[in-house]
Amino acid sequence: MIDPAIASETARRRTFAIISHPDAGKTTLTEKLLLYGGAIGLAGSVTANKRQRDTSSDWMELEKKRGISISSTVLQFDYDGFRLNLLDTPGHKDFSEDTYRVLMAVDAVVMVIDAGKGIETQTRKLFEICRKRGIPIFTFMNKLDRPSRPLLGLMDELEKVLNLKAYPINWPLGNGPDFKGVYDRREKQVHIFERLGKGAFRAPVSVHDLSDPFVKSNLHESVYKEVVEELEILDATQGTFDLAQVLSGKQTPVFFGSAANNFGVELLLKGFLEFSTGPAPRNSFNGLVPVANPAFSAFVFKVQTNMNPLHRDKVVFVRICSGKFMRNIVVKHARTGEDIKLSDSHNIFGRDREIVNEAYPGDIVGFVTKNDLRIGDTITEDLNIVYGEIPTFAPESFAFLENAVTSGYKAFRKGMDHLLAENIVQSFQLRTPKNSMPLLGAVGPLQYEVLQYRLKDEYGAESNLNPMPWKILRWVESLPEAQLLPILPNGAGLALDNQDRLVMLFPTDWSLKYFKEVHPTVVLADSPSVKNYQPT
Repeated sequence: MIDPAIASETARRRTFAIISHPDAGKTTLTEKLLLYGGAIGLAGSVTANKRQRDTSSDWMELEKKRGISISSTVLQFDYDGFRLNLLDTPGHKDFSEDTYRVLMAVDAVVMVIDAGKGIETQTRKLFEICRKRGIPIFTFMNKLDRPSRPLLGLMDELEKVLNLKAYPINWPLGNGPDFKGVYDRREKQVHIFERLGKGAFRAPVSVHDLSDPFVKSNLHESVYKEVVEELEILDATQGTFDLAQVLSGKQTPVFFGSAANNFGVELLLKGFLEFSTGPAPRNSFNGLVPVANPAFSAFVFKVQTNMNPLHRDKVVFVRICSGKFMRNIVVKHARTGEDIKLSDSHNIFGRDREIVNEAYPGDIVGFVTKNDLRIGDTITEDLNIVYGEIPTFAPESFAFLENAVTSGYKAFRKGMDHLLAENIVQSFQLRTPKNSMPLLGAVGPLQYEVLQYRLKDEYGAESNLNPMPWKILRWVESLPEAQLLPILPNGAGLALDNQDRLVMLFPTDWSLKYFKEVHPTVVLADSPSVKNYQPT
């Protein structure tokens, strides 16, 4: 039975992430979307004096010191009748696994590209994850207040490098110091922006016809002529805007602007809401689950400890997929079959919290809990609704982390238990060579730096990092441990992951290739097979 009240509330939800290469302006754009959505009154990342506010999304001390996002953050706000769940993700490649998990929880993404640099490595990698899921992609060409690459060339790069049809919804009037506004191609209107307050407040805007003398007077003659010529080329070569192609991830609406100066941000927000759709049905092991299914269901995509350092709490973030959440609802934990009462529920805005009494499909809710909820787990009222695990990716850097001070072992052990539950890094138990300590695996070394920093900052535990020589990990899907031991090559390792799945560790790509040539019947995978939890 479909619940019309759930369907109505779900339809106004928009759950999306912002992805980009580092320094493309992702966190700044996040701030400005919150500014235009009324969630904050002043854009914290652009106030220039020493009393500068911290950005609302980058709340951890290490993020503030480094000036980068290293942990995904959930930000919720209302705009024009819509409820938006915005997930700000890390841009640095060492934290890409956190971003991959977040992309499993969203219905669309905004891809931020530095117009002066074009498509960069990390943007391409994140885009490929979106393509595999068929996620709608909205592109924001940022930093037009600085000199940009040729604009038509940027459109060509989108289509050739990403194999993605690009349709500019608007077009910039100049770039660098000459950037004065954008031309809305659908409405055939010019939006002239006024620089004010270093981008801390909404940019004043006036709307005109392209032939308006006011527009011509604000642009250099050469810039105006170039804009007119480029618009003619676009009309002749870009084809039509196809919403169905957008929603299937095959065409991207492109918006231009400067997040730092608030130019084009509101047009992006309005365009996103116009062209995106509400949450879609999700696949479970037993088929498609409609969002208006009356049975509540959700999956865990993020775990964060010590968001409130005074209480050493653990917050589990879930994406609601069906039904209606009501505070104090009792649900089943699909992996264990246990009953869980969801009472301590919150909307999380940076470090700030607001109690949630009800929520709907598409919403992201954080639960303060001591239950053994892990990333990928399903919580549900109906055990026939169980969602697949979030993919696990093979780490490329391995190390042991050792307690540095004997008297601090208890704090070290407690900190490791808490932080490993977040999946900051993956953990493995070596079978050969034997070692009782957990082997840590990371995408990149900066993850270890974060782990060590947080151990010291949050638990007072000093640690020493002992890197290991392995560079490649593969899950074994065809042989048990006893049969692998006799054929394990020199320099390789054998371990179990945190779900007791067998993995092999190789020091070089050559050693992996040689092993596969000698033992072609051993099936190795760069991500583990998804398990189906059977209802109990």
